Amino acid sequence: MTGCGCQFAQTSGVVWSPDDIDKPTPSRPNAVTSIHRADILEHIEATIKQLDGELRALSLDIHSHPELKFEEHYAHDTLTAFMEKHGFQVTKHYHLETAWLAAFEHGKGGRTIGVNSEMDALPGVGHACGHNLIAISGVGVALAIKAVLEKFGIAGKIILLGTPAEEGGSGKLVLLEKGAYKDMSACLMCHPAPGPIGSVSLSSCLALQRITVEYTGHTAHAALSPWEGKNALDAAVLGYNNISALRQQLRPTHRVHGIFEGKDWVPNIIPDYAKMICYVRAPTLAELKVTVERVLPCFKAAALATGCEVKFSSMSSTFDLRQNKALGNEVANIISAKYGSVDFEWGISSASTDFGNITYALPSLHPGFAIPTVKDGGNHTPAFTKAAATIEAHSACLDITKALAATGVRVLTDDNFFSEVKKTFEEDVKARGAV
Repeated sequence: MTGCGCQFAQTSGVVWSPDDIDKPTPSRPNAVTSIHRADILEHIEATIKQLDGELRALSLDIHSHPELKFEEHYAHDTLTAFMEKHGFQVTKHYHLETAWLAAFEHGKGGRTIGVNSEMDALPGVGHACGHNLIAISGVGVALAIKAVLEKFGIAGKIILLGTPAEEGGSGKLVLLEKGAYKDMSACLMCHPAPGPIGSVSLSSCLALQRITVEYTGHTAHAALSPWEGKNALDAAVLGYNNISALRQQLRPTHRVHGIFEGKDWVPNIIPDYAKMICYVRAPTLAELKVTVERVLPCFKAAALATGCEVKFSSMSSTFDLRQNKALGNEVANIISAKYGSVDFEWGISSASTDFGNITYALPSLHPGFAIPTVKDGGNHTPAFTKAAATIEAHSACLDITKALAATGVRVLTDDNFFSEVKKTFEEDVKARGAV
C-alpha cells in the first residue's frame, strides 16, 4: 500500500464470521441477508470462472515485470491492450504518462461505477504489496459488470482507472485533482494483506503526511578547525532524536518515522547539508494535523541548537479510508454468505493509501483480502512478493472481485440501495467535519 512505506497489521484480529451475525455491532450488518439478485451474482461467478486463466496469466505477467512509481510502462501497455481486447474504450496516458482509463457503456442514462487497478512495485522487492493482484481485480470487476450489463440489458457505465504510483507518489491524488473521478457514482477496489485466511477486512487505515526537512550548515575541516563549521548532519540527528523523545507522548495509534539522506559526505569534512524524510501518520486526517504540529518543532529545535538553517517541504496528505457503510455492508453480506468471513480490525489498519482521498471525495470502498503468508512475511517483504504470485492468493483475489462486481452492479440497478450509499456518505461527511 501506499507509497507511504506502509506496514500492514499481521495479527489475526477478531474475525467476524457468519456464526457471529446474531451479535451485531454498529459497524457491521445485522445479519447475512439473502443475496440481492442471485441470478446476477451467478453470472458474475460464471464470467470470472471463464476469465480465470486469462486473469492468472495477466497477474503473473505484471508480477514478473515489476516497475516503480510513475515508471509502469509495461503494465500500462499490457493492461490497456487487455482491456481493448475485451471491448473497452481505452484512453492511454490519461493525465499521467502511465495512467490509463478503460470505459464501457451500455444503454443510456445509467449511473457510472468506478474501479481502480494499481500497478506499481517497490524498490528491491518487486510486487511485495501485491499490486499485480489489485490490477487483475480491477480488470475482473470491470469485465464482470460489463457481462452483466449486456446479459440483463442494464443501462450503466464502467470506468476502470489504471492508477500509478501508489507507493510513494500518490498518483490517485493527481488523478482526483484532474477530474478523473468526477463522473463516478461510487468507486471500488481492494488490497491483499496478511490475515485470517478466507477473510475480507473492512478496516480503515492511517492518514499520512510526508515531510522533507533540509538542513543547511557550513563545511569545515573536522579535525583542524571544526569550530568553523555548522554541522547539518548533527542537526538531522538531533531532529531524529527529538522525534524519539516525542513518541513517548504520542498515542500508540500514531506513527512518526523517517530516514537521513546526504551528499558528498566524508568523515573529515563537517557536512553542510543533510536531509530527513519523515512520515507522520494518525488514524484520521484531523488527528494527523494535530500530530504534525507537534512534530515540526522537533526539527526547528535541532536547527536552532546547531546554528543551521532549516527548510520544510511536504507532499499532499493521504487521508484515512472512510469505508462507505452501505457498500461495505453489501460486500460483507456477499462474502459471508458465499465465500468466507468478514473482519473490521486487521487488513490495512496500520498502513496508508492514496485511495483514502478518494473515499473523502465520493462513496467508495477498499476492502482488504487475506492471502497466505509466512511468519514475518507481510507486505513490503520478499516473502510477500512470493505470496502475491501463489494460486491461493489468486483464488482469494477472485472471491473479493466477485463481491465487488456484484456490489457495483447493485449501485447501477437498485435506486434504493444507491440512495443509502449516498446517505451514508453524507452522514460520514458530517461526522468527520471539515478537512
